[in-house]
Amino acid sequence: MHILRPQFRIEQERALAFAAERGFGVIVAADERGPRGSHVPFVILRRDDRVIVQIHLTAKNPLAALADGNRRFLLIVSGDDAYVSNDWYASRDNVSTWLYEAVHLSGIAHLGALDENRGHGDALLAVAEARLPKQPWDLAGMEPAKRESMLASIRVIDLVVDQIEGQSKLNQHKSDADHVAVSNQLARAEETGSRRLAGRMRALRPELAYECGKHGLETAAG
Repeated sequence: MHILRPQFRIEQERALAFAAERGFGVIVAADERGPRGSHVPFVILRRDDRVIVQIHLTAKNPLAALADGNRRFLLIVSGDDAYVSNDWYASRDNVSTWLYEAVHLSGIAHLGALDENRGHGDALLAVAEARLPKQPWDLAGMEPAKRESMLASIRVIDLVVDQIEGQSKLNQHKSDADHVAVSNQLARAEETGSRRLAGRMRALRPELAYECGKHGLETAAG
């Protein structure tokens, strides 16, 4: 990941927390034909002093065969993004841009043994189900033969992370007036992602006075 400005960098622990909260991304590796990618859910585990991203793929996915303990994989985790028009700023002659947040986690990928599939499934479901306002569902509630057939059809991969990169591009380098002007525009948007970015911008400078967005963002953060 190219960090555009030092103030955009997300420090490593916060980057890991961001990725864990999202829990979904794009896994990429390259073979002789070039890059291959798949969209995957994942969990982040800690083993001793190592950070492990654990994913699963279908057995027929070409990426599964690339997890040979030598090849590097990259996980791309994206958050919200929003376009910013040049005439949204308080000052003149700015350039239109995109605001976004994203994290890249990379390292060596290892293919897990089949007897690890159930533990991975349990861990993945525990995280995903905890986000929902209901009694969590787990694999124990699945008909046993169907559950074992499903688990046998996947391959679990441990990505041992040795590089953590994160970028939160929220116009941190702009003046207070420009910061407020852009945040106010995003707060008025119909898209929930734009409004969430407005909230993140306001959290960076909570002392400033902001308009209340049409969907109820407060006039000042904090």
